[in-house]
Amino acid sequence: MEYNFSEIEKKWQKAWKDNQTYRVTDGGSKPKYYVLDMFPYPSGAGLHVGHPLGYIASDIFSRYKRLKGFNVLHPMGFDAFGLPAEQYAIQTGRHPADTTKENIARYREQLDKIGFSFDWSREVRTCEPEYYRWTQWVFLQLFKSWYNCKTQKAESLDTLIAVFEKEGFKGEAHQVLTGDIEHDLAPFTAEEWKNFSEKEKSDVLMNFRLAYLGEAWVNWCPGLGTVLANDEVKDGVSERGGYPVERKRMPQWSLRITAYADRLLNDLNGIDWSDSIKEAQRNWIGRSEGTSIFFRLENHDAAVEVFTTRPDTVFGVSFVTLAPEHELVAKITTAEYKAAVDAYVNTAKNKSERERQADVKNVSGQFTGAYVIHPFTAKKVPVWIGEYVLAGYGTGAVMAVPAHDSRDFAFASHFGLEKPQVIQPPAAWNFEKESFDEKEGVCINSDFLDGLEVKAAIRKAIEEIEKRGLGKGKINFRLRDAAFGRQRYWGEPIPIYYKPAVSSSAVENTADLIPVPLDESELPLILPEVDKFLPTETGEPPLARARGWAYRPHPLPLSEGGGSDAFTFGEGYTPRFFTTSPEKWKLLKEWARAHRKAATPAEDLLWQELRGKKTGFQIRRQHAIDVFIVDFVCLSRKLVIEVDGGYHNDPGQQEYDAQRTLVLNELGFKVMRFTNEQVLQRTSETVNEIANTLRTTVLPEGEERGGVAYPYETTTMPGWAGSSWYFLRYMDPHNENEFVSREKADYWQNVDLYLGGAEHATGHLLYVRFWTKFLYDIGKIGVQEPAKKLINQGMIQGMSEKIKIKQSIFSGTTTTSDAHPVASSKSFLMPQEMEGLNSTTVTLPIDSKQVFVSAEIEDSKDELMTFFNYVPIQLSKNSKLEIDKYLEWNHKERNNDISSAVFLIKNFYWFKGNWYDYSMNVISNTSNLAFLTKSEVEKMSKSKLNVETPDDICDQYGADTLRMYEMFLGPIDQAKPWNTNGITGVHGFLRRFWRLFHDDKNGFAVNEEAATKAELKVLHKTIKKIGEDVERFSFNTGVSSFMIACNELTELKCRKRSILEPLVIALSPFAPHIAEELWEKLGHTGSVNFAQFPVYDEQYLTEDSFEYPVQVNGKLRFKYSVALGLNPQQIEKEVMGSEEVQKWLDGKTPKKVIVVPNKIVNIVV
Repeated sequence: MEYNFSEIEKKWQKAWKDNQTYRVTDGGSKPKYYVLDMFPYPSGAGLHVGHPLGYIASDIFSRYKRLKGFNVLHPMGFDAFGLPAEQYAIQTGRHPADTTKENIARYREQLDKIGFSFDWSREVRTCEPEYYRWTQWVFLQLFKSWYNCKTQKAESLDTLIAVFEKEGFKGEAHQVLTGDIEHDLAPFTAEEWKNFSEKEKSDVLMNFRLAYLGEAWVNWCPGLGTVLANDEVKDGVSERGGYPVERKRMPQWSLRITAYADRLLNDLNGIDWSDSIKEAQRNWIGRSEGTSIFFRLENHDAAVEVFTTRPDTVFGVSFVTLAPEHELVAKITTAEYKAAVDAYVNTAKNKSERERQADVKNVSGQFTGAYVIHPFTAKKVPVWIGEYVLAGYGTGAVMAVPAHDSRDFAFASHFGLEKPQVIQPPAAWNFEKESFDEKEGVCINSDFLDGLEVKAAIRKAIEEIEKRGLGKGKINFRLRDAAFGRQRYWGEPIPIYYKPAVSSSAVENTADLIPVPLDESELPLILPEVDKFLPTETGEPPLARARGWAYRPHPLPLSEGGGSDAFTFGEGYTPRFFTTSPEKWKLLKEWARAHRKAATPAEDLLWQELRGKKTGFQIRRQHAIDVFIVDFVCLSRKLVIEVDGGYHNDPGQQEYDAQRTLVLNELGFKVMRFTNEQVLQRTSETVNEIANTLRTTVLPEGEERGGVAYPYETTTMPGWAGSSWYFLRYMDPHNENEFVSREKADYWQNVDLYLGGAEHATGHLLYVRFWTKFLYDIGKIGVQEPAKKLINQGMIQGMSEKIKIKQSIFSGTTTTSDAHPVASSKSFLMPQEMEGLNSTTVTLPIDSKQVFVSAEIEDSKDELMTFFNYVPIQLSKNSKLEIDKYLEWNHKERNNDISSAVFLIKNFYWFKGNWYDYSMNVISNTSNLAFLTKSEVEKMSKSKLNVETPDDICDQYGADTLRMYEMFLGPIDQAKPWNTNGITGVHGFLRRFWRLFHDDKNGFAVNEEAATKAELKVLHKTIKKIGEDVERFSFNTGVSSFMIACNELTELKCRKRSILEPLVIALSPFAPHIAEELWEKLGHTGSVNFAQFPVYDEQYLTEDSFEYPVQVNGKLRFKYSVALGLNPQQIEKEVMGSEEVQKWLDGKTPKKVIVVPNKIVNIVV
């Protein structure tokens, strides 16, 4: 039978799914091994061929580890919240929940088609309430914790409050890391703490919480309508979409990652991650030791605090530079310079910190008119502002020493400021050209530091600074606290509400509001429906527009008095009319939690249909409302759903049900009742009726709804929140009581092998380490790092095609449909500046202002704008544009009519279906005319229109071919361009491998004959090589080894089970579908996944002969094996005695025989 990859792959993908082949059980006698891929953002229309590269590599390794006897956890899920998914929804004009669901289905279909061994029973989606309930839970733990520098771990805020109650706060002696937002927290006594108002205590504690709210400088992106973290900004624009980013001070939720800076830095030494990732994190954290120094302002009460790592150069200070955002700028700027300073600040704030750090060539700054007094010399020192100083690093101010710092040198040179030398440079050093920045040499012109080497001078300077009370030695970090709030819709709601500082339901002054965490029993806080989910440029989050987005404390109050005995039936118990109290409410909640496990079949079926916001609204089951336990309730729409069993036919029970419904109605709840039979027999109709009721329910506003309402936080969490702990949820994905049980966390521990892109070095890979350490600190897990080993797969790059565009090419004002373009010296390219264009003074009108220029025409030097647009690669084969199809694509896909555009090449142009020369003559023979696009190898992405999908490859060659070809392209950690030139070779290998098992008539022909020594050598050499290659992730050389083995066995005509069966097992991680089919044909009933990886035998690898290439007169004629250990004379005798050599000598006597041992035999005739 022929190798029908299509049928084979469909067959085994179905079998794996039906048999749950890859479902993993926790525990057991096998050693565990956890392989994880960075899960994808389902943000576009599907996967391209670059996405599966890492997935294929991890899948090969996972399958290999199973064959080696490990219990392998290899899960997959979707990072579905955040900007990527939301931007895709905005582009398509649809709700992100709908587009995300569709995109996940598309991704899942593609992933299944490639044959991955994921345990889909553990799938997580960060946008599902069942998942983000626990993301919100982690946030609450961060909010309730602080970092104790003495114990070097996070602790409950209760321990800090206990210190305040006993000792108060003593200021600097109690100071802890406070990250970005530095507060001047004044000391207070224990008695003063006790007398603080609730608001004052809240404000104090906000200085210590690991999740905190405060004013901060943030990266504000008006185009995206949200705040971005530093790692989400590239070159002054957003990484997603390329929108301009500006610096802005605004209220912002942040996570105090700076508290973990030292641990994040030090623990890099204990993990097997690439040096480049470690170095990127070290630089991002940016630890530096130095000292603070205070420079007193002239004629002002305040002082400028600077941080420096070079206090030895303090006598070389010639000016002080403040960050444009520094709080003192507005206070100290003199009237003379106010306008200039304001203008400079407005310009600088629109650049991100990263952009300002990177832009070292352009020098800018502005004098404030103010001066500080040098702490040692008492000289006046001018105060400037400069964008190269960052508000968030150190103190936001630097003492400028231009003779010994390159950026200060450039600044001083640009503005003509002094450059006093305080370190003796080498004799030939020219201070007019560059600064001497080395941390070596002897101090000069430095008073008490003169004659000291730099290292000794640093110690002496810090000692003197501290002794005189001018500052203090300290450690600083470049790392900033992580901006956590996003002014966007598609993210996890932050589980915080705000209540007034006084006991009142009215919210009049937002400054008096106190942020309060939701009780954990209230989680998840479901993302509400909104009329408009698009962001606003003003910064108002979409959730601010959500109707009724407020917290209403439970229980809802009843009037005092009343009540009766409980109504009993059978073994059950239903509370009736009791006056609500916190104690009874707590009992009811516990009762409800216990009885969720005793659901009837009808209740359980309905819960499966209602859970996970499947109706568009959050439904809770067995939930306490006042004194009742209801079967199901939607709190946001105040709808109760009851499922009635047979006992509800009892008249007494019916009377009770009616009374219960009446009370619930009085509390504002509508009640729907269904019988067990209705739910079980008419499930879809029941669910539709509930969904329609939810959608059509209109709630009254404000006070009419009853009870006290407190506004929820309206920002949402960033896209990286859900990915900062997802590796833990895979261990226990269905646990409704905790994010992961400690038992399962202790079994799986952390990820043994993590694969993902290096672009996440200072984003996800830093945040996930931070959250892991925090969860370890609070005792929920037993590991401090998320992954032992990390591999960054290289990028598969695509060939993109770009088209060059010139604007404003034509002159004239009249529009006609048959007009032609010309090259006008005024409005187009200067003829003498572009080869191939003839000069002309004729100008004709044209109904187009857009001209596309062929890639072979060089750019002119005129002032007209030239830019490039991407072209779908399918429309430009070999860089030759199919113009008609390009026009059609623009109209259909971009809604852009360019039917009157001009396509210009050397000496000719295309216009409205015809080619013309520059004299406007129609060209009849156009076979040699082609409009060229510009080819470029770059990242494969949808925006570059250079996406190749794996579907096409799977359909044409099969998934096994795709898997092996992507591995064959090159080392896993290197970038490589995508092309399909070699894919037929890989596909041909699989066909040849298939033929090893079949005869010429396509019959299965494996026999039980004993293997020869040559065949055993091929087998064991291959097993050894494949094992070594997989262990060192050299999958490309592994594919080559299979190809070599297949060729050698084909040449040996080997069809022996003892040789082929082990090779099937060895091949199965790479090409699982063909391996499963051949394994079945070999007579096995179980999956090849449960076999054991073959063990090579060293005896078959020992070489006892060498195959010599034999040349006659310099031409290779044949090969001949000779035993090892023979001398040249013996080798010559063996070769010359063979029949093969006699045939080529043809009776002639050789003039010379040259033997190079273990290399070659050359016979000269």
